[in-house]
Amino acid sequence: MKKFIFLFISCMTLTVQAAELKAPASCPDVLNVQLNDLNDEPANLCDYAGQVVLVVNTASYCGFTPQYKALESLYRKYHQRGLTVLGFPSNDFGNQEPGSNKEIAKFCKLTYGVEFPMMEKANITGANPSAPYPALIKATGDTPQWNFHKYLISRDGKVIKSFASDVKPDSAVFIAELEKLLAKR
Repeated sequence: MKKFIFLFISCMTLTVQAAELKAPASCPDVLNVQLNDLNDEPANLCDYAGQVVLVVNTASYCGFTPQYKALESLYRKYHQRGLTVLGFPSNDFGNQEPGSNKEIAKFCKLTYGVEFPMMEKANITGANPSAPYPALIKATGDTPQWNFHKYLISRDGKVIKSFASDVKPDSAVFIAELEKLLAKR
């Protein structure tokens, strides 16, 4: 009987330890979102908890579209330090993203070599914006006024900075804020 109890307790301890290893990090409310990516694969934004996350609404036919190049450069340069860029294509501003998810994915890959995660086409404006936009708007008080509006989210999700479309991702102002958030653990 003692052997059985010992084995039972040992198995339970290993099970609890394994569960603790697999347990996800605490997910900030702003990232507690399930949706699909451009390839129609499920995406859980909680997977990015603990990272600095840059959320940007994108469009393929906008004067700001060349920002894709700077966004991809940021992603490649800072990804190892904990930055994730999440693109949210939207047709809400000037009908500048009319394509399907598949067409958008192809455009981003072939034109700008985009490797950072791109989510399915989203609604940014109107009565029912797609998640995570309601939380981002509430946290900052800033609603995107055009394509390529950027939200920079701290690792714990408590600090969210908003940047208008004309603030380039490689600008000194943006990089300074990014560096501050990356430095905090």
